[in-house]
Formats: sequence, C-alpha cells, structure tokens
Amino acid sequence: MYKTVELVKEGRLARLTLNRPEAMNAMDDVMMEELADVLELLKTDTTVQVVVINGAGRAFSAGGDIKKMVDPNSPLDIGKVMVHVSRLAKALYALPQITIAVVHGAAAGLGFSLVLACDYIVAEETSKLAMNFIGIGLVPDGGGHFFLKERVGVPQAKKLIWTGKVMNGEEALAKGLIDEVVADGQAAAFAQGYAQKLLAAPIASMIATKHILHEQKTAELENVLAMESEAQVKMRKTEDHLEGIQAFVAKRKPEFKGK
Repeated sequence: MYKTVELVKEGRLARLTLNRPEAMNAMDDVMMEELADVLELLKTDTTVQVVVINGAGRAFSAGGDIKKMVDPNSPLDIGKVMVHVSRLAKALYALPQITIAVVHGAAAGLGFSLVLACDYIVAEETSKLAMNFIGIGLVPDGGGHFFLKERVGVPQAKKLIWTGKVMNGEEALAKGLIDEVVADGQAAAFAQGYAQKLLAAPIASMIATKHILHEQKTAELENVLAMESEAQVKMRKTEDHLEGIQAFVAKRKPEFKGK
C-alpha cells in the first residue's frame, strides 16, 4: 500500500516503520506525504492504543533527503512539502495513542523532530541525535522548535538549534531530550517490553491525560508549524542554503556569508 513506510498492527499495538533503508530513511516528498497519511489514519483508529515508531536498516532517519534537494530532475516543491511536514507533525502530536520512538543510528533534522514528537523515546548508546538544519542554512521544521522547547525549554532549544550539535544517547538523556538509553541493538526489545507494560496498565486513563495536556498546546503547535513553513520557504532561497547543500554533497566545509 505504501512505498516508503510500513504499518503493522498486532492487536492493540501498531508498529510504524520508516522504510527507505537504502537512503538511511531520509525523507523525500513521497515519505513525508505517506507518513502524514498513515498518522492521520491512526488518529481515527480506536482499536490501537500504543504506536511504536522505528526505522528500517541502520538508522532511524537521516532527516530530509538532501540529494532530492539538489537533483535538477526532481526538484522539491518546498511549499507542497511543508504542507505534508506540518500535517504529519500535527497528526503525531494529536494521536489518541501512546507513542514510542525507537532510535538507533541517526535521528537527524526532520527525523529528530519526529522522534521528539513522541511520548516516550528510547535510544541506543551510539545513536546520533541532532537538530542539524543549521548545517544547510535552514530552520527546524516538523514542529522541531515546539517539540524541543517542550522537552528542554527555550534557552536550551535555541542552543541546540543554533549549534546543530550531534549527541549520542547518553548526552541526549543528560539534556532531558529522551527518556531511556540502552545498549546498542537493544532498543527494539526494550520498546517492546515497555509497550507491553503500557498495554497491561489502565492505558485509557493515560491516553486521556495525554489528550488533556496536548489539547492545551495544539494551537501553539499549529502556529509554530505555520511559521516554520514560512521561514523554510524563505531560507530555501538564501545563498547560505545553496552553499550548505552544495558543500554537503561535495563533502567540504561550507562558507556561509549570512545571506
């Protein structure tokens, strides 16, 4: 049914897998749209109470697909892409299920925004977590500003966004960005155990609490998403962004000029 994601239901548990392993689950326009579609579908599914989100292959997600950004044969329509990015962030935050992010390898850029939007985050020790849009002259999207601020507050959010710092599991835990660190290769098993604990708990009341807390913030998230979309369209036209993606592809250090 989907080309880039896979949804499997096991009773009251659903497993959502980002499935472009050959590209480290980098999100192209197809994946962004499919993720938004799947999450909106889950929003109406009353049979599922826990959603586990993971990545196929050797990473959770390397973020937005930079190769697509520089491919002259398939230019990304940034305005259209941002609509899907906003849809998926809003749907994920509003899900009437408890969401668990399972991180191994990279969770960068939009991939990290997706992780931070989840209720519970488990990461392996050598994971690489980064809000690294700054490296290509962009701003966080997918609600990255909102989800970072919710986890660590405004001053720390600014610092993480402006530096694009890459953190391993222990560093991310120390900053309060994630909930659990496990040994490499153990995240999936840990998440499965945690999901079973949730399903054995009075989970309907937990979901009600999530709804009460999240509902207060929905308008703020929508405002952030609109501002991120506007800023991203603007940043895509800057000289610094062009230099950033060209340097990334050429594997050289970018020379930014603030333009």
